[in-house]
Amino acid sequence: MQYCSSILSNGLKIVYLPSNSNVSYCGFAVNAGTRDETPDQHGLAHFVEHTLFKGTKKRKAWHILNRMENVGGELDAYTSKEETMLYTVCLSEDVERAIDLLVDLIYNSQFPEVELEKEREVIIDEINSYLDTPSELIFDEFENLIFEGNELGHNILGDAKSLETFTPETCRSFVSQFYNPNNMVFFFYGNTPFKKILRLANKYMLIENQFISNMHRKAPAVNSAKQLKIDKNLHQTHVVVGGKTFSIFDERRIGLYLLNNILGGPGMNSRLNVSLREKRGLVYSVESGLTSYTDTGLFTIYFGCDRESERKCLDLVHKELKRMRENKLSGSQFAAAVKQWKGQLGILSDQSENLALGLGKSFLRFNKYDDLPEVYRKIDALSANQLLEIANEIYEENRLFTLIYQ
Repeated sequence: MQYCSSILSNGLKIVYLPSNSNVSYCGFAVNAGTRDETPDQHGLAHFVEHTLFKGTKKRKAWHILNRMENVGGELDAYTSKEETMLYTVCLSEDVERAIDLLVDLIYNSQFPEVELEKEREVIIDEINSYLDTPSELIFDEFENLIFEGNELGHNILGDAKSLETFTPETCRSFVSQFYNPNNMVFFFYGNTPFKKILRLANKYMLIENQFISNMHRKAPAVNSAKQLKIDKNLHQTHVVVGGKTFSIFDERRIGLYLLNNILGGPGMNSRLNVSLREKRGLVYSVESGLTSYTDTGLFTIYFGCDRESERKCLDLVHKELKRMRENKLSGSQFAAAVKQWKGQLGILSDQSENLALGLGKSFLRFNKYDDLPEVYRKIDALSANQLLEIANEIYEENRLFTLIYQ
């Protein structure tokens, strides 16, 4: 499938991918997230994302809630460290309705005080639920350990104290600074002709910049590796091991994603799962993951186990990392790993919502979209020697941070 793109006269980028389905996905990818908050604003990006739905110049919260629901559609959003996504899912016949609503939310949200008070309580409940889930909380604390002193380390939800300081003006100020045409991408995946999408974009989205977004993201410092153990009076021990890695603009990340899939990806045959769970029954869950940011990256290995198995599990993790550094994959191992990853990516690309969101994020960062055949070509360009070099750079034991909850 060939994508199309255009830029409106106000600088807003439009990216379009055709689909044979009568279901359409469209939305805005905004280049603003948690790391763009000031020290007294922790949680603001997420708070704004929640309260965009609470009233505009022409719609009350109830009307926003029902605008897509009444035609069987959906309206959703999420916030990450570096972007905010606001999007809808609807039938093709309701695309103009969806676009009209999205633009209204992006440009005309009023953040009424009475609605902010309600949403504050909702998010505080979300925070409390999160604090009760150590297997999730540990990842936030690990990022704060590894990115100490940088906004990347702060959690997305913020805390009750910071939430209490947010006013309608605080929210409007954040939106006016970052939710601007030059700092966003509108993405569309569906069967509506591209010409019609452009016509609708020119009808609804030709809103001039209120403020030229000026990003001041500070790259995280190089912090010394450390191990931290925290007693939380838990029945199970939770552990995260990891370190910094490549940014989204570093082509080596393709090889690292393949390595990660071999080490602790979703397959039951990942090396960590086989070693810790299948052979020895020491854990219920073990996985590795990668997060790529615009100027750095993060890889993590997580497992939960009984307290008495903590040391043995850590030793086995380091044994697998050493194996990745010292033993080059044979030809058959490399071919099998590539085939498995291609299959997983192919299945993932068949999930329309993931594809649509990936379209928006890709164009926001790279000003282009790599379809599946192009991704496969990049994978096919890898070699076992490259993977070994990457493993030796990333999986060095003296570079690894460890966080343990007990």
